[in-house]
Amino acid sequence: MSTSIFLNKILQRSLLKNASITLIESKVKFATREAGDNQSSTNTSPSTSSASTTSSEDKEVKGRSHTFYQVLIDSRDCPFIRAQTEAVTFLGNQEGSRSLYAIPGLDYVSHDDILPYSTKEKNPLHHELFDKFLTHVPTQDPPYVAQDTLKAWQKKNHPWLELSDVHKETTDNVRITVIPFYMGSRDNQNSLVYWWRYCIRMENLGTKTVQLRERHWRIFSLSGTLETVRGRGVVGHEPILSQSTPAFQYSSHVSLQAPSGHMWGTFRMEREDGYTFDCRIPPFSLESKTDEENPNPPTFGT
Repeated sequence: MSTSIFLNKILQRSLLKNASITLIESKVKFATREAGDNQSSTNTSPSTSSASTTSSEDKEVKGRSHTFYQVLIDSRDCPFIRAQTEAVTFLGNQEGSRSLYAIPGLDYVSHDDILPYSTKEKNPLHHELFDKFLTHVPTQDPPYVAQDTLKAWQKKNHPWLELSDVHKETTDNVRITVIPFYMGSRDNQNSLVYWWRYCIRMENLGTKTVQLRERHWRIFSLSGTLETVRGRGVVGHEPILSQSTPAFQYSSHVSLQAPSGHMWGTFRMEREDGYTFDCRIPPFSLESKTDEENPNPPTFGT
C-alpha cells in the first residue's frame, strides 16, 4: 500500500498506487450530465457549493462541489505508475522561449481516491521536497508538521498549479476525466501564442477489458479556426484498461493564437472480442489568464 500526506493529515492514495504528499487543496464544481445509458459530467465554476440543474438537448445537468489535492509522488512507486511522473509542466521565463520545464513527481488526486492511513516511519515518502516541506515531530499525532518552506511554496506557485476546472464523461463504463491548465503566452513573430496543458485520465469502471486504439480531437480557437487531430493511441501508447489495471493517465499540450478556445473529441476503444466503440472526451474550455494573475513560473528552490 502507498501513502500520501496532506499537511498534518496522513492519507493513503489507492487508484494509481503511488505515495504522495499533498501540497494544495482545490475545490471544484462538477455538473453531472445524464443521457440514456451514458453518464457524463463537466465542470462549471470553482469554489462554490450551490447545486444547479438545467436541461439541454434532453440532458440533465446537476452541479456539485468536489475536492482535489495536489500531491508529490513517492519515487519508489514511479516505475509502477501508469502515468507520466513529469506530467506537470510550465513555460520558462525567457521571453520568446517555447521551452517546457517539468515538475518531477507531481500529480492531482480526487478526494474519492484517498483512504485514511497512518504511519510511524520518520521518512515514509521518498521525494526530494519531502524533508524541505515537512518536519518529523514524533510526539505529535500525526507526527509531521508543515515547514514555512511549504507555506511559501504554496503561496508563490498557487496561481500556476491550482486546478479550477475538472470535466468527466462516461461511455460504456469507460470514464474520461480532463483537467486543463493555462500555462502562459509567448510572443511569436509579433503575435501572441497561448499555451495550455491538459491532463487526461481513462478509467475502466466495468468488467470487460478494453484497449485504446485511436484518438480524435477537435480544437476550436476564438480566432475562428477549427483543427482536427487524429492518430494512433496517446503519447506513444495504446493502453489496456482491465480490472487489474483499470486506469491510465497522461498529459499533453495545446497552443492557440487566441486567448481562448475549446477542445473535445473521442477515444476509439476495442474490447477483447474485437468490438469497437467511441468513448467521448468531455468538451472543455481553454481560458487564458492575465499576466498579473500569473506573474512568474513556478520555482522549486528553498
